[in-house]
This record gives sequence, structure tokens and C-alpha cells, in this order.
Amino acid sequence: MIDKIEELLIAIKADYYNWTSKNGTKELSAINKEMIEEFNEAVRFNVATKYIKVTVGGSVWGFVVKTDADKKFKKGDILKAAGWSTPARNAARGNVIEGGYNISWTGATYLK
Repeated sequence: MIDKIEELLIAIKADYYNWTSKNGTKELSAINKEMIEEFNEAVRFNVATKYIKVTVGGSVWGFVVKTDADKKFKKGDILKAAGWSTPARNAARGNVIEGGYNISWTGATYLK
């Protein structure tokens, strides 16, 4: 599961890079490079009992369900943050184990 979380962090960092470089069409300035480096260093995760919380600096990016014992969600489901310590439990935004999820560097994507 931790490797899948690491893959999620890589995807978050890649999305930030793409956003900063306008999908590779913009040459990065020294400030852009510094911002990307700072962003990458700020992306972290914390493992708790039910969820793995993904943070970027002082903000919660989202949560990943850690347990098989959840009545509504599967292990690996990505949930938006409702607050600092609470996920939004309305619907999963993808699953890190199954892959194929859409994310943004700003957080788990909205439902369609």
C-alpha cells in the first residue's frame, strides 16, 4: 500500500510541474524551479488507523482508505478532505490500488 501512496505523491508532484510549466510549453524560471522544489518537499503522508492523510505543507490534499473494514469504501479509495482530520465520505475519487485515477495537485478531483 505504501508503494501506491508513493505513486500518488509522484502523480501529485507531476501535476504541479505540468501546471507550472503549462504542460511543458513554458520555460521554467529560477523562481519556478524553486517553487517546484519547495512544493515537492512539502508533499507528505501520515499513516493513521483508518486513513492515510496526504498533506501539502499546512494543507490536507486528501485521504486514502487504509482498511478493508470500512462499510462504504474499499481499501485504497481516494477521498477529498472535509477538514484537517476528516475525509469527505460522499464518494471515492479513485483508488490507488486499482490505478487509473484523476488527481490534481490541489486535491482529489471533484465528482463528475
